[in-house]
Amino acid sequence: MSRRHCRPALMLAGLLVLALSALLSPPASVAGTTAAGTAHTSAVPLAELTVISERVAFGLRRPIALTGLPDGRMLIAEKNGTVRAYHPDTGLAAEPVLDLTARIDASDNERGLLGITPAPNFARTGILYVAYTSLPAGALTLARVPIGAPDRVQVLLTQEHAEYGNHNGGQVAFGRDGYLYWSLGDGGHTNDPFKAGQNLGTLLGKIVRIDVNRTCGPKPYCVPSDNPFVRKRGARPEIWLYGLRNPWRFSVDRVDGSLWIGDVGQGLVEEINHIRPWQGGANLGWSCREGTPVFDRGQCRPGVRYTDPVFEYEHFLTENCSVTGGVVYRGSATPEAWGTYVASDYCSTLAFAVRPKPTGGYESATIGNFPTQPTAIDADVHGELYVLSDLPGWLSRVRFERVQPASGGGAANS
Repeated sequence: MSRRHCRPALMLAGLLVLALSALLSPPASVAGTTAAGTAHTSAVPLAELTVISERVAFGLRRPIALTGLPDGRMLIAEKNGTVRAYHPDTGLAAEPVLDLTARIDASDNERGLLGITPAPNFARTGILYVAYTSLPAGALTLARVPIGAPDRVQVLLTQEHAEYGNHNGGQVAFGRDGYLYWSLGDGGHTNDPFKAGQNLGTLLGKIVRIDVNRTCGPKPYCVPSDNPFVRKRGARPEIWLYGLRNPWRFSVDRVDGSLWIGDVGQGLVEEINHIRPWQGGANLGWSCREGTPVFDRGQCRPGVRYTDPVFEYEHFLTENCSVTGGVVYRGSATPEAWGTYVASDYCSTLAFAVRPKPTGGYESATIGNFPTQPTAIDADVHGELYVLSDLPGWLSRVRFERVQPASGGGAANS
């Protein structure tokens, strides 16, 4: 997470996230219950919603990723490689439930333990999937490990990333299809130095999709046969999406299986992409484009179709600096907000709401602010939201409230 044009205090403190969400599919019974409990409540206009945050834990050390467990706990990844557990009934546990510090290169502001998600059968196996930058040279690493057993780490997939410390991506999440998705940045620095975004021969600047329930030959995973580049010469078959700069946080909608991706911009705009399950192989544009504006014409190719973001906001000469991708709200506490995607920005902390319109297209609005320096937004097993704050080391519970829209229609946009 590079922070360009940030206030000096933020730059000194540094964030870890992106230069610029691991929402796993819950058990079918949970998703079904949530959907059934809210399907008949009409969503209100976004301008009639606001987010309210309540701090529920503090004392975390650079918390940068979180995920919900079936037993109601939230697991919180700290940059140095420790994982802490929080439960709303008992609070933040004093001791880590997992310590991977011996394996992790946390030397740079954006390096460290970057993503964490439980296996779909976690209640039986206790298996976690983690993404991190590994010692000695910061290689992007995807691995699995039983909770509480750091000596039993099994590395699944790696990508060299030694030259620069930023743009590591790092989100991991299971799709409703049962496959594991992992995001990787473009290699770091600025201006896509390796021209990785449009290069299908590298995993840099991509989201990959693999089957971790099987092994194929020497690989501890298999490539799904319907991955879009399985039969393309010179392409890495693991690739699901390409043309990304630093997809620090993405999430999977537990109802329809679509991916919502927050991709950090170079300095002009920040963007949110919404990719449906049938859009594997989509080219999101970087570094031909930054959001919708053209960035590097030398990386644009005639006849190539680029998938536009569904929401973008200005970065240049604003308080914004780096998008923190969020999740679609699928909880039951506020049925009026059901189906609304919420995200934020590390510097401005604005809460952005985006929702598909029944007639096509998307509506969006700014619906308040999250706590300072939001690094991750995710949901518990019930679909209720939490947010992490980087340097203060906070975990906050998030809820929606219904408000009267401002005169003139509020802050919503079609």
